[in-house]
Amino acid sequence: MEELQGGRKGQIFRSNTMIYRPRGKWSETIHCLLSHIAKRGFHAAPQPYGFDGKGNEMLSYIDGDVFNYPLKGRIATTQALTSAAKLLRLYHDASSSFLSKYSNETLAWPLPSREPMEVVCHGDYAPYNVSLSGSETVGIIDFDTAHPAPRVWDIAYAVYCWAPFKTHEYDAMGNIESQSIRAKQFCDAYGLLDVDRRVLVKAMTDRIQALVDHMHNEASNGNQAFIENIEDGHHLAYRADIQYVKIHEPYITNILLGESVYNK
Repeated sequence: MEELQGGRKGQIFRSNTMIYRPRGKWSETIHCLLSHIAKRGFHAAPQPYGFDGKGNEMLSYIDGDVFNYPLKGRIATTQALTSAAKLLRLYHDASSSFLSKYSNETLAWPLPSREPMEVVCHGDYAPYNVSLSGSETVGIIDFDTAHPAPRVWDIAYAVYCWAPFKTHEYDAMGNIESQSIRAKQFCDAYGLLDVDRRVLVKAMTDRIQALVDHMHNEASNGNQAFIENIEDGHHLAYRADIQYVKIHEPYITNILLGESVYNK
């Protein structure tokens, strides 16, 4: 088996067209979701194949090239950005009927549900969780943060990651102008309505804060990965990003709405 690189060292493996990942308490719910969106015609996500005898879930391998920060080369192109937004829209549309088929009270999710439960959010729709063919985003991977919530909740985090509105020198790309333009391009490609664009920055800061809170809760519960993340200062980077986005909220929102005046 080939070990795949990512956030869980020594735990994710590939054998031919099959991926083996540690089973979580939410895995059965995610498998139901993946089966549902496939039946709805969305085939850019892994297909579930149940569980092996070693406590691993089995999923189909998604072809394509994968990337991570810093965003360089094909993953930094406008084509990758806009095709990622279009793919997220297709996924959201395919997931929107899932909760009408299942009672949410019977489902286990990695993250808390949020009202209104319009879609099943991916939860971490970042450049490292998609696959590319050339410069086209063709696949979505890692649904371990999926949860029901409003569309804008997922879009806000995706825009944060793809713009990217990040301050750490390793993750940052461009300046507030180029980042805001990329944010608008993402929203345009997704087809996001103005009513959601007006609240996108607020949703973004709320979503990042929810991530910081989740990190602290998991670390307090003994989750070693999150303990190490906090020791490495990841939460401080997120807090810096929250302040960065808040400072530039009027400018970002104007760009998102197609306006160009920066009221300093």
